[in-house]
Amino acid sequence: MATTTITSVGDTCRSAKAASRALATLDSERKDAALEGIAAALQKHVVEILEANARDRDAARDSGLSAALVDRLTLDEARIDAIVGAVRRIAELPDPVGEVTEGFRLPNGLDVRKLRVPLGVVAVVYEARPGVTIDAAALCLKSGNAVVLRGSAAAAHSGAVLASVAIDAAGRAGLPEGSIAFLSGGGHEQLAELATQTGIVDLIIPRGGEDLKTALEEVATVPVIYAAAGNCHVFVDRSADLEDARAIVVNAKLQRPGVCNAAETLLVHAGVADTFLPGMLRTLHDAGVTLHADERARAAAAGVPVVAATDEDWDREYLGLDLAVAVVDSLGQAIEHINAHGSGHSEAIVTRDTVSARAFELGVDAACVYVNASTRFTDGGEFGMGAEIGNSTQKLHARGPIGLRELCTFKYLVEGAGQIRP
Repeated sequence: MATTTITSVGDTCRSAKAASRALATLDSERKDAALEGIAAALQKHVVEILEANARDRDAARDSGLSAALVDRLTLDEARIDAIVGAVRRIAELPDPVGEVTEGFRLPNGLDVRKLRVPLGVVAVVYEARPGVTIDAAALCLKSGNAVVLRGSAAAAHSGAVLASVAIDAAGRAGLPEGSIAFLSGGGHEQLAELATQTGIVDLIIPRGGEDLKTALEEVATVPVIYAAAGNCHVFVDRSADLEDARAIVVNAKLQRPGVCNAAETLLVHAGVADTFLPGMLRTLHDAGVTLHADERARAAAAGVPVVAATDEDWDREYLGLDLAVAVVDSLGQAIEHINAHGSGHSEAIVTRDTVSARAFELGVDAACVYVNASTRFTDGGEFGMGAEIGNSTQKLHARGPIGLRELCTFKYLVEGAGQIRP
């Protein structure tokens, strides 16, 4: 397989820049053929990928990484099959490049078209999620971008093998050298060098925790879309179907507790707290969840072990088997709490009141707002995007799952017949 590293970060990025100019003009058939080549190569190298991942998991356990974070790091045959399937679904999606999103004729006769075009070079920085290596590469190639991948030490072996498979397959499919690049082995200095490749790297997308976000905020001169923390809430309204609420809370917290769209806080209307909380908290406790509750939630716990919540608990992304729980007096108080403590990722209400549902949808400031559904659906694959690089919690350019269209920008094509401005 091809090598995955180039010695200099600058050389890597300049090679990607050159490749991006060719990628921007490639037709869909060539890009889709490359993606199929990557999918087939992944299937061919399953054993090698699993062996590399086992080394990462052993090191993670030895270093004391939590079970939830080890799960996030883990690849098995089913997850590799899912990655392969995502690559093929991306290949099947319409090519966003060249899409005319708007067209009009000015009074002076100029014809104006707004055309979707690639960003250029996208750098993706990620932690303990080896599958992002392939998701990012596939999405960037399909959208006509070159990609520079920088994984973490926790997934060093997995990321290197996955990137090598993708680089080799892309080269055999005729894509220009530098279309996919992988940086490994560097520390903060390497990250700072990547984040300051102004004029070469067009966008950086970090996928990780607040520490990664802070590290980039301190040094980045390149534009950044932050796919960062997910401090997600489920609010059980007074009118909620309580059986639905139980199922949604269990799914949002327990289905995969180490991911960014898992629920970290449960808010319950005071009108149903005494009915709902005893059984709900018992279910969560029996599943191994440590409950951090406010005074009223503790009073409604009916003997279920809980600990007193601190101010820090309302802002914490646990990424594990912990949950903050609070009782609120109104829908407005729930919205106020979420807007004060949420990270802008995914928020859910369980209610049978359409007025409350609408008020929650309009009042909560988050990328994805759910009514009677789990926050776990915030995912590019679930949204029909094939896959995602991450979920943006900011508001400019992209918000929510980052898929093909979010990896594009626009240009205006203006055609005339000799017009000059008076």
